[in-house]
Amino acid sequence: MTVLWTGAEIAAATGALVADIQVTGVSIDTRSLKPGDMFIALQDQRDGHDFVVAALEKGAAMAVVGRAINGVPAEKLVIVPDTLTALNQLAKAARARTQARVIAITGSVGKTGTKDMLRTALAAQGKVHAAEKSYNNHWGVPLTLARLPQDADFAIIELGMNHPGEIAPLSHLSRPHVAMITTIAAVHAAAFATVAEIADEKATIFEGLEPGGVAVLPSDNVYFSRLLAKAQVCNAEIITFGALDGATFYLTRAHTSAKATVIEADGPDGAFVFKLGAPGLHVAMNALGAVAAAHAAGADLALSALALAQWRAPDGRGAQYKITLGPGGIDGHLTLIDESYNANPTSMGAALALLALSPVENGVGRVAVGRRIAVLGDMLELGPEELDLHASLAAHVAMGEVAKVHCIGQRMRALFNALPVAKRGQWFEDSGACAAQIGRLLDAGDVVMAKGSLGSRLALVVDAIKKLGECSPLNSGEGA
Repeated sequence: MTVLWTGAEIAAATGALVADIQVTGVSIDTRSLKPGDMFIALQDQRDGHDFVVAALEKGAAMAVVGRAINGVPAEKLVIVPDTLTALNQLAKAARARTQARVIAITGSVGKTGTKDMLRTALAAQGKVHAAEKSYNNHWGVPLTLARLPQDADFAIIELGMNHPGEIAPLSHLSRPHVAMITTIAAVHAAAFATVAEIADEKATIFEGLEPGGVAVLPSDNVYFSRLLAKAQVCNAEIITFGALDGATFYLTRAHTSAKATVIEADGPDGAFVFKLGAPGLHVAMNALGAVAAAHAAGADLALSALALAQWRAPDGRGAQYKITLGPGGIDGHLTLIDESYNANPTSMGAALALLALSPVENGVGRVAVGRRIAVLGDMLELGPEELDLHASLAAHVAMGEVAKVHCIGQRMRALFNALPVAKRGQWFEDSGACAAQIGRLLDAGDVVMAKGSLGSRLALVVDAIKKLGECSPLNSGEGA
């Protein structure tokens, strides 16, 4: 394994006394810790100090702690005044020593998917570092940076926020060469008086840009002028993407099917066409933004676009599965679209549009006609208009192609009541209650999409659907 940090480097970064040791990774969670990792005992919802012994037993090379741990040899501990501060010090040192081109991404919707698209787009052009999960907060960003290999060619850092004042410090820590905003929408609106305030907060990503840095902006967004003004104040070079004529990367056409999306665009060097290995108009725009960011980071545009044919939506964010029912599939199959990780009005609309495009199969189940079924959980942190925002989904154009909508949670009761009676399925108090009944709500030939905010625990429903039969991932070469 490649050495990530030596004891001397850790000591230089944190100012602590460190034994002569080498570590190959950084961990804050014993469940995912690997032998050779440095374990950092953060104090968050749980106190990481309670897991130091378990971390060392699993093979951690050392632990960064705020106090001595009974029974643990001193040479296995790095004692610091504050473990989160130490993590940030390691992140700052990692950023200082790397020669990688750093791309930071924020936005109301699409951050993680676009980050993963960029990882795919750049993989054939150098060594790429990016978090495997949505590590975009006050500990996730420094953790991603602390794990940055010294020989990386590209680093992709996702920046998120729940409240004002969170983006700028993360940007200053990341010091990106390229800063991208995917879009602005009413997400985490409970902490902001207006969506314009959300735009202003997201735009602070440009404050941490390196000299000569590039801002990649969504030209179609209603708040584009606010984003542009901030980028210009920060002396950024401007690259835009969107479906409005005049964008640097201009989407001229997107043809989406149940399996993939073909994107036609104009770029700085003329027209180009590429295929994205996932369906949906919303992912087409994210993909164009990813290509724009890769270009801004100095990557080859053609190679970046070509590589995106290999991208697949991740679990919880659009991944699709075939559920084969009965022994050997004797009872047919259904298709699951897993959107369980998060939800807001914008992403909910995009997911419904994707469901509306998904083909069903007739004549194979108890119900003669295959159905498009939505299982929707509460959208959280939407502020005082949350019930109206839930109810408004009933009027979304994609609802015309949805046969049944099952709703979970008190907020989704507003949608349930707004739906035409023919589309109303069942309403459930929580996801556990829905999961217990899901088998009787679905049939062979159906396509079911499950979506809700993470706190609504739609993952319980997804897991229950997967257990109805043999579950296998769908790829761009197959599907219902």
